[in-house]
Amino acid sequence: MGDAQLQPIYPKGIGFEQVWASLNRLTESQRETDRQIKESQKETDRLIKESQLETDRQIKESQLETDRQIKDINKRFGEYSNRLGEISEYMIAPNLVEKFNELDFNFQKTSKNTKVTDHQNNIFFEIDYFLENYSKAMLVEVKTKLISDHVNAHIERLEKMRKYADLHGDKRSFLGAVAGVVLPDDIKKLALSNGLFVIEPSGETFKITSPDGNPKEW
Repeated sequence: MGDAQLQPIYPKGIGFEQVWASLNRLTESQRETDRQIKESQKETDRLIKESQLETDRQIKESQLETDRQIKDINKRFGEYSNRLGEISEYMIAPNLVEKFNELDFNFQKTSKNTKVTDHQNNIFFEIDYFLENYSKAMLVEVKTKLISDHVNAHIERLEKMRKYADLHGDKRSFLGAVAGVVLPDDIKKLALSNGLFVIEPSGETFKITSPDGNPKEW
C-alpha cells in the first residue's frame, strides 16, 4: 500500500519513457540555449575588445598629432619671442646709457649679459645690461613681455648684487630697471612702487619712467 503511494502518477496514456524523453529534449534545448548565449557573449566580448583597441589607436594617434602641433606652436612661439627679444634689445641697447645720463646718472661704462659666479658664497646671477660709474651702477632686465615674476626676480637679483658687492669691497649703490616690449599697466605700477625704473617702447625709440619719489638703492 505504501509502495503504491510512492509511484509517480503520469497523465493517462503517457508512460515513463515519454516523460524521460521530454526531459532529455528540454535538457538539450537548455544546453543549446546556453551554448548560443556563450557564443553570443564571446562575440560581444570580441567586438568590445576590437572597439576598445580601435578607440585606443585613435586616441594615441590624436595625442601624437596634438603633441606635434604643440611642439610646432612652441617652436614658432620661441622663434617669435626671440625675434621680439632681439627687437627690444636693438631698440634699447644703443641709447641706454644716453637715456639714463639725461636723468643725471653719468654712467661711463655699459656691459651686456654680465654673469656673476661666486661658488664660495653660492651667489649666481646674470645681468642683461650693467651700467656703471665710480659711485653707482644700474642693473637692467629686458623681457619681451614683463610679468610680476620678472619684477620680483629682478629685486632678488639686486639683493644678490648688494651681497656680492659687500663681500668684495664694492661700496657703490645699485639701482634697478626693467624693460618690456609688452608692459601691462599693473606690472608697470608694481615695478615703480618697488623703486625700479621702467623702460618701455615709445614711437621709434623708448622712454624711461622714474619711480615715484626717490628710486630705491641697494
